[in-house]
Amino acid sequence: MLKRTFDFLSSLVGLILVSPVLVTIAILIKREDGGPVFYRGGRVGRFGKLFKIFKFRTMVVNAEKLGGPSTADDDPRITKMGKFIRKFKLDELPQLLNVLKGEMSIVGPRPEVQMYVDMFTEEEKAILSVRPGITDWASIWNPDEGALLAGSPDPEKTYMEKIRPEKIRLQLKYVRERSFLIDLKIIAQTIITIIK
Repeated sequence: MLKRTFDFLSSLVGLILVSPVLVTIAILIKREDGGPVFYRGGRVGRFGKLFKIFKFRTMVVNAEKLGGPSTADDDPRITKMGKFIRKFKLDELPQLLNVLKGEMSIVGPRPEVQMYVDMFTEEEKAILSVRPGITDWASIWNPDEGALLAGSPDPEKTYMEKIRPEKIRLQLKYVRERSFLIDLKIIAQTIITIIK
């Protein structure tokens, strides 16, 4: 109950405070190619329930039909505006709407596409027992996934071998040890990571 109240109030205040930034980014995205402002990809939430994530669109229209879900920083599908937005993690800001709706939390395992959730072992399915979040231990450990995938001839394979195992381990760690104080610690470390 405390976590949900914190999420609701934080996302509401956050949306109000960053609304000028959100409007500016939306105008710039629309001006670049006339496509939709948001990317509404399907993600798996708590208890396996599907939802549509809110992210600023950083790739060409219909990018999911042109490649896989793992995106390197040098992916040709990324727009000029998208590169700037991704660099400063601004594409994640609209997820405050998902938090406000109760589909996500400020802190929790990053939501995955169905393809990756289908690979979960019985132990890993515990990740679905909590709401997915905007940030978690894995986000702090690897704040720029795209940079790690850049230059890879097979970004999907690189993700599966170099990122996913540690990401899963840290997500399970969060599920086992979660508390309101842990959430505050993750939020503080995320802010420090973004500033650095």
